[in-house]
Amino acid sequence: MNIYLFIILVILSGDYILTLLVENLNVRYASPDLPAEFRGFYDADKYRKSQEYLRENTRFDLFTGTVTTALLVAFILAGGFNFVDHFARSFQGGTILAGLIFAGAIAVLAEIVKIPFSVYHTFVIEEKYGFNRTTPKTFILDLLKGWLVGAFIAGTIFAGIIWFFGRFGPMAWVFSWIAITLFQVFLLFVAPVVIMPLFNKFKLLETGELRTAIEDYARARGFKMKGVFSMDGSRRSTKSNAFFTGFGRFRRIVLFDTLIARHTVGELVAVLAHEMGHYKKRHILKYIIISVLSTGFMLFILSCFINNPGLFAAFRMEHLSVYASFVFFAFLYAPIAMLISVFTNILSRKYEYGADAYAVATRGGADDMINALRKLSVDNLSNLTPHPLKIFLQYSHPPVLERIRALRALAAGRTVG
Repeated sequence: MNIYLFIILVILSGDYILTLLVENLNVRYASPDLPAEFRGFYDADKYRKSQEYLRENTRFDLFTGTVTTALLVAFILAGGFNFVDHFARSFQGGTILAGLIFAGAIAVLAEIVKIPFSVYHTFVIEEKYGFNRTTPKTFILDLLKGWLVGAFIAGTIFAGIIWFFGRFGPMAWVFSWIAITLFQVFLLFVAPVVIMPLFNKFKLLETGELRTAIEDYARARGFKMKGVFSMDGSRRSTKSNAFFTGFGRFRRIVLFDTLIARHTVGELVAVLAHEMGHYKKRHILKYIIISVLSTGFMLFILSCFINNPGLFAAFRMEHLSVYASFVFFAFLYAPIAMLISVFTNILSRKYEYGADAYAVATRGGADDMINALRKLSVDNLSNLTPHPLKIFLQYSHPPVLERIRALRALAAGRTVG
């Protein structure tokens, strides 16, 4: 067997087996007893419902993973990538056009496979548990707009990489790295005002107690922003969230309308203080630096596999090409990407504690933040007792019970252990 094909099959099967292990451990680890911290927030029936939600989502995700992994392996072994390459080359429009058609056709096939699963999850599972508010029209429009935006962004980056590797040889990864970094920075500025409004409506908070409280807090902390906005998250789901987006004069605070409807002014300001803590402690900048460095690392390794005959033979390809090299290399890079994500998740969990500490220090207490976390967990039917391996591999935020414990320790002036 081709050594690259063997490695790729091991990677795919290993990822699948690891997912089975982690998800089964996570479901079994879920405690049937309501944690004392949530008494008075969760009633017994709703807590049971949250565990049913966890089990049903886990079963569905494992079924989805089984089907998609099997289809991918079959596609590789049947020479599906070579068939797509023949289709791309039949247009005779040059390397960049062929590469865009090749990558685009594979992306379309992947989306076609994903659509039935997405429909079931949205209109059956999320509907069953009272979360879904997406209409079929909104669902279809989201798909179409997502494809168009994704095609523009991914197509621009992919075409640039093909051009650089065809033009500059061994140093192409450096030029690609610079170009991608600049493009990502550009998107950070334009996404809040150009891309995000394609999917949701944003409007300035009306004058009132909440807006005054947020603006007073931001002013006291010396935090300049374009404004405080509400987002119509309720068009798609009853779940709640809040986030900061943009840089410089484009920076804005965004609160889901579902969050505003369910939380007190004090709780919403606490959530804002947490998000502001990420900015004040330069977490966002650090994430960007890590992303830039990992992108450069990935491109450097990619440059070592351009037009590798053995790798192309694994996919039964008849022609070598830069564009297919990039797609095939992604299979080999998957374990490295997972290790990087584990590292960034560890860092992210640390930063979440830091942002919580900022919120406590600047607001003089932890009660509002604790209540906000409780309500968010209940409203979203979150798993309160995830398995440690699940946390280690996948959680970007600490489990809610650990965050509450840390918040209480901070409020009491103790060192968090």
